[in-house]
Amino acid sequence: MATSNGDHEMEETEMTEDIIGNENCLTSKTALVNPSEEDFGILLDNLKHRIDQCQGETIYEIGCGEGSIPGLPENDMDSAIANLQRLSGLLGAEAKVLRERRCEGGVIKEFLVRKRAEGEDFMEVRVAVVGNVDAGKSTLLGVLTHSELDNGRGLARQKLFRHKHEMESGRTSSVSNDILGFDSNGRVVNKPEHGNLDWTKICTEASKVITFIDLAGHEKYLKTTVFGMTGHAPDFCMLMVGANMGVVGMTKEHLGLALALNIPVFVVITKIDKCPPNILAETLKVLQKVLKSQGCRKIPVLVQSEDDVVIAARNFTSEKLCPIFQVSNVTGERLDLLKMFMNLLAPRSTIEGTNCDMAAEFQIDDTFSVPGVGTVVSGTCLSGSIKLNDTLLLGPDLSGNFNSIVIRSIHRKRMPVQQVRAGQTASFALKKVKRSSIRKGMVLVSPLIQPVSYWEFAADVLVLHHPTTIAVGYQAMVHVGPVRQTATITSMSIENMRTGDKSICRFKFIKNSEFLRKDTKLVFREGRTKAIGTITDLFVPQDANSTVHQRTNKNLHNQHGQGGVKRRRGGKRKAASASATTANAQAE
Repeated sequence: MATSNGDHEMEETEMTEDIIGNENCLTSKTALVNPSEEDFGILLDNLKHRIDQCQGETIYEIGCGEGSIPGLPENDMDSAIANLQRLSGLLGAEAKVLRERRCEGGVIKEFLVRKRAEGEDFMEVRVAVVGNVDAGKSTLLGVLTHSELDNGRGLARQKLFRHKHEMESGRTSSVSNDILGFDSNGRVVNKPEHGNLDWTKICTEASKVITFIDLAGHEKYLKTTVFGMTGHAPDFCMLMVGANMGVVGMTKEHLGLALALNIPVFVVITKIDKCPPNILAETLKVLQKVLKSQGCRKIPVLVQSEDDVVIAARNFTSEKLCPIFQVSNVTGERLDLLKMFMNLLAPRSTIEGTNCDMAAEFQIDDTFSVPGVGTVVSGTCLSGSIKLNDTLLLGPDLSGNFNSIVIRSIHRKRMPVQQVRAGQTASFALKKVKRSSIRKGMVLVSPLIQPVSYWEFAADVLVLHHPTTIAVGYQAMVHVGPVRQTATITSMSIENMRTGDKSICRFKFIKNSEFLRKDTKLVFREGRTKAIGTITDLFVPQDANSTVHQRTNKNLHNQHGQGGVKRRRGGKRKAASASATTANAQAE
């Protein structure tokens, strides 16, 4: 027994030494200078793991290591770069220098290692674009996506508008999507032909695609903007501020909405070419004050160089940092820094560790009827993966049920694909489903989930603004993901709620049941009233179907009852006229 224990201890010691050796191989600043074959294999596995974990890219730093002075001599740096290029080549990726720093020990370099485009498998990052009306949202997107500067009179934004009234007024009133593609070297691949973009070509050539969700800035379109922020599941939020106007109108509303939904925010100040320096300085001062305030608690960082861009992109995932860019859509000033930042943004799903092996769940944010194809739904895959010809459950319908359907075809960015994974947006053509039976807020889920629809739920609610008091029986519009429906407060943990109050509230939908999940963020609004919260509990519907049947029977009963009254009244009139005729005949 003593011998076996000794052998066991020796094995443990050897394993520990191997682990320490592997860690030293990865953490040493000279790891890439002259690695052995064994170390090279370890470095290859490590780089592959990092690339896969971040859906196709990672930032690799050469010249820094634990327990040593930062920096490498020029000769060692050249050897390390050659080995990194070799590692990248074996993984079908490319390494591009992001920045270079000189220090006491020599040189430190940071590289973006990104996989080359492989047909339909590209990385996707969704950015919601918000800000006050006339801040230049659509103009900036037109300049970024079409690679053509604005003329100062609305040339760029005309390429994005979907409706005639938008072109006439210059104001966005609907949710629209635009894309910006980057190849493995970080170059923009958008090349408009006759003013139009070929999305399929962009997605074929791009390793990373930025999807801009262009939202409305006018107050009367606030419900559309809220739906865009909740229903389209953006990874990041780009808050636009006009340099000459400052932080006005809906700017604070949209910032508060992004903070409530825990979406990282970066700010873009536009129109710096026409703004006097003193006004721009005042706008920056007010903006920084708002970002540092008790409600935001952000760290504003002015981005003025490529080094600033790399630092901001690497630390942006903390959600505390808020980069501020200053650009001009007319002169093109500092647009290159904004594009570089977009190129370095990592999908938020990689940060939060979305598991593609989980059961599939897809939220629907829009429906279409395409001639020759049939019913098409679009939305975001929240978990798992969905393949062609998969059988999923669609619901809940008006009765709260989920019906089995088959995926007929899948498109990503107008390009046919075989499957869609967690964190990606897509459109599905459904077999034998009428468009009239589908609405925004429904979901496609795997039968393994065994979904249930809920009429009632509880949420921890904070009132941001309300002119009077909120009590039991109050009704307002609730936004939870793609769900948008009026709900009634049936109970509260406190008697009344005013601005700044917090309470556990129980809600009940008034129209139909919905598919919900715990810990989901919600926005509660009605007119000037705005509240945010998190779903804490879901109540299993015991009499949901009977409630529907009771409501249906009640409506039918009312209709028959009214008809019966009319018939009775009609019968009385007929009887009265008949008796009058008889009396006249007798008199004659």
